[in-house]
Amino acid sequence: MDGLNELYREVILDHYQNPRHQGTLPTPTITAEGKNPLCGDELTLQLEVEDGKITAVAWNGHGCSISMASASMLAEQLLGKPMAAVMTLQQAVMQFLRGASVPSGTDLGDLEVLEGVRKFPVRIKCALLPWTTLQEGCKHYDGHTTHASYTERD
Repeated sequence: MDGLNELYREVILDHYQNPRHQGTLPTPTITAEGKNPLCGDELTLQLEVEDGKITAVAWNGHGCSISMASASMLAEQLLGKPMAAVMTLQQAVMQFLRGASVPSGTDLGDLEVLEGVRKFPVRIKCALLPWTTLQEGCKHYDGHTTHASYTERD
């Protein structure tokens, strides 16, 4: 089990030190900002949507290794997915991080390494921040450019 925990730590550190899709998009369709005032994590997520599919993803932020690794993993998962699949994945990941089972056939990819975070309730909000930010951005998207913000509450 220690070897598995070490692997999980390595994957999280790899995403934290080598973030995927970090940056900004020139003309994002969806921009969403998320903040966790309790720990200071902040994130801006940008998506380009064409014909109902995510064609580009970028994010910027600062915070702990868990929140930034979660943002990197989110970005890898979204590219090329239809909006309906994005929302299904978003709900599955939030259930997973809160300790519930996910629908069979759901591919969480590297996100499965965040399973260990569930043992630490304070850290769950760090892992959830990118996903709640995504949820807020998509909630306000109606096929046109949108901007949304989300602030974590107790």
